[in-house]
Amino acid sequence: MIDQINEHIAKVAAFDGKTQKEVEDFRIAYLGKKGLLNEFFAAFKEVPVEEKKAFGQAVNALKKAAEQRVADCKAALTGQQSTQGMYQDLTRPGNPSALGSRHPISLVKNRIIDIFSRIGFNVSQGPEIEDDWHNFTALNLPEYHPARDMQDTFFIQTDPDILLRTHTSSVQVRYMEQNQPPIRTISPGRVYRNEAISARSHCFFHQVEGLYIDKDVSFADLKQTLAHFTNELFGTSKIRLRPSYFPFTEPSAEVDVYWGLETETDYKMTKGTGWLEIMGCGMVDPNVLKNCGIDPEVYSGFAFGMGIDRIALLLHQIPDIRLLSENDLRFLEQFKSSF
Repeated sequence: MIDQINEHIAKVAAFDGKTQKEVEDFRIAYLGKKGLLNEFFAAFKEVPVEEKKAFGQAVNALKKAAEQRVADCKAALTGQQSTQGMYQDLTRPGNPSALGSRHPISLVKNRIIDIFSRIGFNVSQGPEIEDDWHNFTALNLPEYHPARDMQDTFFIQTDPDILLRTHTSSVQVRYMEQNQPPIRTISPGRVYRNEAISARSHCFFHQVEGLYIDKDVSFADLKQTLAHFTNELFGTSKIRLRPSYFPFTEPSAEVDVYWGLETETDYKMTKGTGWLEIMGCGMVDPNVLKNCGIDPEVYSGFAFGMGIDRIALLLHQIPDIRLLSENDLRFLEQFKSSF
């Protein structure tokens, strides 16, 4: 009979219940009131005296093995249920990750860069914290020049020679100092001016400025380049250039693009004229070329600059420039499918 008990101990060790019902049936078969253990205990009185000790030890071993096996199987099944409860249906497709969107400033900047890259312009970068030379003096704005008042500047209090750049023309100065013509580059970046914040202006905004310097560059080259740009960006090459003044270009002009008068919004945006000002431009002043180590007797060039924020407002019909810097997800999510 001891051999029979040992066979059951081996069966108990090999048991692997996959369901709660299988484990419960196993428990009843061995540990229930009518289970095998009770039968072995009932047969104890019929065992010869000299075998009782070995028989009792074998029955106790079977009981402990059955109880341990039942406990292990229940623990394994409970763990599986906890995992399933945590992750629900593991065969269900996962939830798609939310897609982000590019900022409208980035969208417009990338389009502008792409347009000029296709006609040979590279991209140059420079520091946002500048010195007076690169931001003003090298651009034909010496100290006490009245044109400095055109830009209300943020100066660093501890050093009046250090400031937050007011335009990305400072990048062009650095590029001319380090490179000889021919030069064809655009300089996108953030600029700062001490202006009151409103729906149409901010104390920081973004610009893209372009520079082309080579032999025999003329104003006609400038106009042709700008006509190509406006046609690519706005779908029209109908532009006009109005005489203006910038210290670093001579002659200088403001560039207007014909927006049209098809809707009431067009009337409001263009004040009933159909024309929108988008940038300033001009031929690089010879003094600027001299300051940057370029011979104005040999080389000439043109420069232009535009506000990315203003163009973003136009292209996307955004009514308030402050929306561009408030990081409101409800606003930004509108541009997921743009460009």
